[in-house]
Amino acid sequence: MTRPYVIDQMISAKTIAARVEDLASEIETAFAGTDKLIVVGLLRGSFVFIGDLVRELNLNVEVDFLEASSYGDGMESSREVRILKDLRGEIGGRDVLVVEDIVDTGFTLSHVVSLLKSREPRRLETIALLDKPSRREVEVKATWTGFEIPDEFVVGYGIDFAQRNRNLPFIGKVRFTD
Repeated sequence: MTRPYVIDQMISAKTIAARVEDLASEIETAFAGTDKLIVVGLLRGSFVFIGDLVRELNLNVEVDFLEASSYGDGMESSREVRILKDLRGEIGGRDVLVVEDIVDTGFTLSHVVSLLKSREPRRLETIALLDKPSRREVEVKATWTGFEIPDEFVVGYGIDFAQRNRNLPFIGKVRFTD
């Protein structure tokens, strides 16, 4: 059972939509000429972001998913990254974009990038909706970032707290009321 909390809006749905459109334009330019871009969503938090992003991309895309966990139902990273679901397709020799919801300590993105690079893609880039550089413990930076945020626990737009609040259309800060 979680402590009582409220959610204060940090980033509106309209602001997110505009930024996703801008990011898609940058990605199209960067991957111009690719025959197909494999977009790898890191589950579960990125599912809303990846859906909106691929709809904005004017490229041939294939979508695949990888589920990695370093949080469980808690608010702090365990620093141990576990792969719960691997890719279905092959990425060797292909152009790959890894889509992450939030880069916090950096453990998950660093682990996933290392794992996927070992499979020898032609090109591998990363995008994160949110970045919390003040929490970084591992040297990693996404190629593209939607928003840099302060060290707040956030939910919404696919990001959860104990499997709740993923369906919020905005990014909100969790504020405990007790």
